[in-house]
Amino acid sequence: MFLKKQNFLLVTFILCFVLLISSCAVKPPQEKGNFQQTDLVELIKLDPTLKLDIRYAGSNNFVGRPVYTEARAFLQRPAALQLVKVNKELEPLGYGLIIFDGYRPWSVTKVFWDITSKEDKKFVANPKQGSRHNRGCAVDLTLLDLSTGKPVAMTGEYDEMTERSYPEYEGGTAEQREMRDLLRSKMEAHGFKVYEFEWWHFDFQGWESYRIQNIPFSEIE
Repeated sequence: MFLKKQNFLLVTFILCFVLLISSCAVKPPQEKGNFQQTDLVELIKLDPTLKLDIRYAGSNNFVGRPVYTEARAFLQRPAALQLVKVNKELEPLGYGLIIFDGYRPWSVTKVFWDITSKEDKKFVANPKQGSRHNRGCAVDLTLLDLSTGKPVAMTGEYDEMTERSYPEYEGGTAEQREMRDLLRSKMEAHGFKVYEFEWWHFDFQGWESYRIQNIPFSEIE
């Protein structure tokens, strides 16, 4: 059993590696029109109290392997500034923010699309249109309990591809739904909108005014 599991993980790693390499060779969709200048800001440089749990820099994600080489998170400056305000407003309530992901290079979005089953495609972005993460205007996050230093329990887990991830899901406990809705209310009060299938994913207003990007983290100052 152990060897079978090891072989499965090895095959998964090789598949993801091949897909990542091939995705890097493919170019993002070409967009026409006038776009705002990209100004990606590293979140912890604006607010060091934000806690990072960059899942795609490790193996605790639906891919099962790292797809980022660095555990960093970025957003376009207007979105980043509003996120900091959300974090500050939560502090008197005993909460903070844990960031799972922000700006995502387009090549990674293509990997996600290629490895995701047809029935679960609604949980990932089609690379032909690009992701709002690729534009630096989407963030994945949850609440941090400041008294324990641990994530707050929600109705479902991050990247869980089930109905428990829906922001309107009526299951779970009353407290879990209350915490999920608290996060949503604070984010939406600052220009973010929750994605219909993921309670943790929020798009910032005006996302369409920024281009799809494929900049590696290592090239962002």
